[in-house]
Amino acid sequence: MYGIILAGGSGSRLWPMSRELYPKQLLNIQNHESLLQATYKRLADFIPDSNIIASTGVKHVANVKSQLMKNSEKIKVLSEPLSKNTAPAIAVAVKNILSKNGDDVVLVVPSDHLIKDTGKFETTVNKGEKLANLGYIVTFGVQPSYPETGYGYINISDTQLEDGYKVSRFVEKPDYELAQKYVKSGKYFWNAGIFMFKASVFLDELKKHSPEIYTILEKFDFTNSDEIPYIDYEHMPNISVDYAVMEKSDKIALVKLESDWNDLGSWASIYDTEKKDENGNAFVGHVIDLDSKNSLVYSSSKLCATIGLEDTVLVETEDAVLACKKDRTQDVKKIYDILKRQNDNTHLIHKTVYRPWGFYTVLTQGDGFLTKMIQVNTGQKLSVQSHNYRSEHWVVLSGTAKVVLEGKDYILSPGNSIDIPLKAIHSLQNPYNEPLKIIEVQLGDPLIEEDIIRYEDMYGRV
Repeated sequence: MYGIILAGGSGSRLWPMSRELYPKQLLNIQNHESLLQATYKRLADFIPDSNIIASTGVKHVANVKSQLMKNSEKIKVLSEPLSKNTAPAIAVAVKNILSKNGDDVVLVVPSDHLIKDTGKFETTVNKGEKLANLGYIVTFGVQPSYPETGYGYINISDTQLEDGYKVSRFVEKPDYELAQKYVKSGKYFWNAGIFMFKASVFLDELKKHSPEIYTILEKFDFTNSDEIPYIDYEHMPNISVDYAVMEKSDKIALVKLESDWNDLGSWASIYDTEKKDENGNAFVGHVIDLDSKNSLVYSSSKLCATIGLEDTVLVETEDAVLACKKDRTQDVKKIYDILKRQNDNTHLIHKTVYRPWGFYTVLTQGDGFLTKMIQVNTGQKLSVQSHNYRSEHWVVLSGTAKVVLEGKDYILSPGNSIDIPLKAIHSLQNPYNEPLKIIEVQLGDPLIEEDIIRYEDMYGRV
């Protein structure tokens, strides 16, 4: 069996914790590990790590690689040059598998769902594998426990298969009244976005129902390289796998997902999974409260003091605060979209950004300059790199810095500084026993994270 982890989403409904360049699958929302890492571990229980592929966008590939390399160096990460939704992403990953291996069963899972009962999840997958080997494209449905209007639904037919059902149709997110009817009927399941099929079956159905994707896919050759050619991929339609294949094929079967499941698709769903106090409140971080009820307060960096909230969500980050009624959390995406249209970077990135070597915090930014505080953890180092558009000036605050600049080593103690000229090849390293903190001043235009040319990297981001 092979596993494909879809890790390219933006997580806009969990703003302000989730940002475009650091979406929810990379966040440690509830555990000591990210949702992406938890997804990998869930698959690695029954799939060899060399058979697991993560598919993500070029914006996230460095973070996805660095997180997954903490668990395994064998997992493959495919980098989509453009975001084109789930159908092209799955198609490319399946073609990659088929070009290098036999016609195997493939399990496709999102990277941002919460599933705690991994044993029952594996049991469900084993049931789905039987149907996949019979030529079905299997979808795993969640028995609805209430009339949710934020999910798509799958309607099963009366035709029962071994451990599953033939699917009658997929339906869009319903209004509340219709969702009540769906739940009462017992014939509708939530669409969990988890699929299983033989590689050849999926590509055959793709050819039949979405030939525009299949035609472009035929141009890709993964025999000697995993690179996805931009010149061809840019012509892929932006379409979900539901629209491209699942809603059109007559080979769709549903297996009931026996494990717990939460897509963590809103702050209301985060509230549902958190422990509550005697008043139904869920508090995360530094919170002092008086007389609130049935509310979520999520503090990431500051003290949040709340009084008399009811059915409210309050989320605090370094640079943004969200406050809304709990039944309006699906509308957070509208705020995210407004910020994006206004070119407000608050939708894009946090002030503090975590990297495999440590983290940096943006202190100030203006026309042609940007100032950061950078911490490099003990024994870590940044990649050997250069920049085409910016020079840098580093001042050591604490710890000891080893700077490699154009092949020469410099050892800097607190108070010492060094200039990194435009296009100079350099690396900041900390081979010492205490964390290194520096101030970095960037000068140039544009000042963007993409202005990095890597030559060597211990985290596999070259």
